[in-house]
Amino acid sequence: MEPDHHQLVQLLPLLPVLVELGRTEHMTETAQILGVPQSTVSRAVARASAIVGMDLLVRDGRGIRLTPAARTLLPYVEAALEDFQAGLDRVRDESNIVRGRIGVSFQHTFGEATLPLLISAFRSRHPNIVFDLRQGPRDGCLDELSRGDTDFALTAPIAPVGRGITSHALYREPLRAVLHYRHPLARRSSVHLAELRNDPYVTLPEGVGLRALGEALLREAGFRPRTAFEVQESTTVRGLVSAGLGYSILPPAGPGSGTGQFLPETELGLVEIPIESGLAFRQIGIAWRERTFEPDAVRLFREMVVGRGEALLAELVRARSGTS
Repeated sequence: MEPDHHQLVQLLPLLPVLVELGRTEHMTETAQILGVPQSTVSRAVARASAIVGMDLLVRDGRGIRLTPAARTLLPYVEAALEDFQAGLDRVRDESNIVRGRIGVSFQHTFGEATLPLLISAFRSRHPNIVFDLRQGPRDGCLDELSRGDTDFALTAPIAPVGRGITSHALYREPLRAVLHYRHPLARRSSVHLAELRNDPYVTLPEGVGLRALGEALLREAGFRPRTAFEVQESTTVRGLVSAGLGYSILPPAGPGSGTGQFLPETELGLVEIPIESGLAFRQIGIAWRERTFEPDAVRLFREMVVGRGEALLAELVRARSGTS
C-alpha cells in the first residue's frame, strides 16, 4: 500500500506527544514532561484520533486509558522515533568528524596488547585520528611527556602526580619469578626470592620500570642480586632464562604462561612462579600533561581511557593473571 504522505505529515508533530502519553497515561504529567500546556496535549490527541480515524484515548473515571487501537499503534510510533534519532545521531557524528594526531610514549611490554586494545576501541569511533607511538624505558617515556614530545605516557609504575602531570591507574598485574624449567624450584607453587640468593640474575637496563620493581622485591627479600646479564628487552631476558643462564622477575608473558614455555627437542624452557610477597605486582597507568588548551583528539582519547580503560582491559588482566 502506498503511504499517505499528507496523513503522515499531519501526524509527525504529534508523535512525541502520543509516545509520552502512552508511557504515563496521564494528561497533566505528560504536559509537564513535554513543557507544554495540558490543553496542547488534549488537542494533539484529538487531532491524532481524527487523522487515524478512531479514538486513541477514552475517559476512565477521573483518568484516561489507551484504546486497543492506540496500544497497537504505539510500538510502531516508538520504533519510528528511535530510527529517526539514530539517523540524526549518525548525521551529527559524520558532520563533526574529529581529526588530529595523538602522541603516546609507552614501555615495550605494553605494545603487545594493552595499547593496541585502547587504540582499537578509540579508532572504532574516531577513525580519522592518527597516532604517533614511541617505545622506550619508563624514564624516557615520562621525559618525553614532560617535554611535550608526546601527549600521553603509558608506564608502570604509574607516573607520580605533580609538576603539571596527572595520571590514572588502569590495572595491575602480578610479577613472577621466571626460572629455567629444570631449576630445583621450578615445580613449586610459589617461591620466596631469598631462595634465589645465590643464583645469577638477568635484568633490564637502568630507567626501566621492571628493573626498579624487581630490585625492590629483592631488597625486601634481604639481598642484592648477582647480576649476570643486563639486556634491553624482556624477550631476551626470557631467552637467557630458558637457556638456564639465570633467573629473573617479570610479569606473565600471557595466557597459560604459568605452566611453562618450552622449545621441543632442546633444553630451552622456562616457568613462571608466583612470588611470596605483597609487593609482587606492578601498577599500569596512563599520564598526561595539564594544559590550558587541549586538542579535541587528545581530550577524547583521555576521556575514553579514563572512563572505559579499566573495563576494556579487564579481560586482558584476567588472562595474564590466570583467573577466569
